[in-house]
Amino acid sequence: MSLSTRPPSNPPRIYAFGDTALVCEAPPPATLDCQRRVWAAAQAARTWPHVREVVPGMNNLTLTFDPLEANRDALAEQLRVAWDAADDAPAPDREVEIPVHYGGAFGPDLDGVAAHTGLSAQEVVQRHARAQYVVFFLGFQPGFAYLGGLDVALHTPRHAQPRLEVPAGSVGIGGAQTGVYPSTSPGGWQLIGRTMLPLFDPARTPPTLLQPGDRVRFTIAEMLA
Repeated sequence: MSLSTRPPSNPPRIYAFGDTALVCEAPPPATLDCQRRVWAAAQAARTWPHVREVVPGMNNLTLTFDPLEANRDALAEQLRVAWDAADDAPAPDREVEIPVHYGGAFGPDLDGVAAHTGLSAQEVVQRHARAQYVVFFLGFQPGFAYLGGLDVALHTPRHAQPRLEVPAGSVGIGGAQTGVYPSTSPGGWQLIGRTMLPLFDPARTPPTLLQPGDRVRFTIAEMLA
């Protein structure tokens, strides 16, 4: 999914998802303005009675609720009001720095990304580390942050055949986004480096290092041949 700074021109669609959930979904493209609305509406919804779970996504927000206690139509209207009021909500303001060992065994796809983009491996690393990113939402696995802000020159398709095992801490590019695998798992993103910084720790409060709205900077800890 591509990311843009242009705000959506149409209001979101709010619809039932089964008997116990509502979805508030904005039209594409994914924008920082839209995600700020998602974060603000999510923060408000967490305080509402009879709401069981609040799940922010890319351009969308899902609420689950107690169907015996909550009035679905009233909850949908409350969600619409919260979305419209999000213009006045302050955006999160926290920056997290992630040191990365680029290339070598830690970044086996760095040369492939360089070949695809027409840049040198060094230029790929410099551009990746130079940008400022924003956590749009968490998904895929606990602590996996989808980051907006990747330099368009670095956009590279995912692998057609995903790897069965991607090491924890791997930094990758998937289409128009970049991110870090918090835990070892299958994955199809182009791996350009690895960080030793733990992004998910069940003993930590909160367990995920990154939160929606955080600003993220990658720094070059090392560039390996």
